[in-house]
Amino acid sequence: MKPGYKRVKRMTAFMRINHWVVAICMVAAVATGLYIGHPYYQTLIAEPAVNKYVMAWNRWVHLMAAIIFDVSSIVIAYLYFFSRFEKPYKKLLPTPKNIGEFVAVFVNLITFNRVKKFDSSHSDSFNTVFFFVFHLMLAWMLLTGLQLYVHGLESGMSSIGSWWPAMLHLVTDWTVPLTGGTYMDVRMSHHTTMYFIIAWVMFHIYYQVWRTIFWQEGDIAIVFGGSKFVKEK
Repeated sequence: MKPGYKRVKRMTAFMRINHWVVAICMVAAVATGLYIGHPYYQTLIAEPAVNKYVMAWNRWVHLMAAIIFDVSSIVIAYLYFFSRFEKPYKKLLPTPKNIGEFVAVFVNLITFNRVKKFDSSHSDSFNTVFFFVFHLMLAWMLLTGLQLYVHGLESGMSSIGSWWPAMLHLVTDWTVPLTGGTYMDVRMSHHTTMYFIIAWVMFHIYYQVWRTIFWQEGDIAIVFGGSKFVKEK
């Protein structure tokens, strides 16, 4: 450890595993989702795509990745309130302290670390709100994705019975009028949100590298070892 620094625990082993599972599933969901919307690589296969079940496999991987996303989101929602390590919901409350910290971190970012008036040893309000927006987009992708999925079950039946399509209709049918009134509107909203998520990921990676370079506290190492290093006062 570098002299003058102390090690600060920022992520548990479970949090790190969850982070990388979500990252892998996101890559899988984006790649297969793009193919479902526009089969861009079936022409590279010598045999007809139907013989290789290319679309079926892409839909299966897309659905599995979405299911893992959903489970992860439920776990994260639980940990927001009941985690023994930290409770992120406290950073989302619009208290004067949280608003002040949010502004301070944002000013630090746009001034390239020329003004740093906050404690960077913990999860700050800016990053917490940023991740909360990400989880909201994942929830929207879940709802619109399930609406597109249940739309394909026109018979009202599934391999596990009629209760499953009925429940999905009950939970997701409201996304149709909200997005414009047609299933294509739902599809376009689902597709467009994917690009917002990709933009979110790009900024997330940039910001973590930025913090590592400017703060010199090893923030990029948090998702690997769970800790960062903060200057001792």
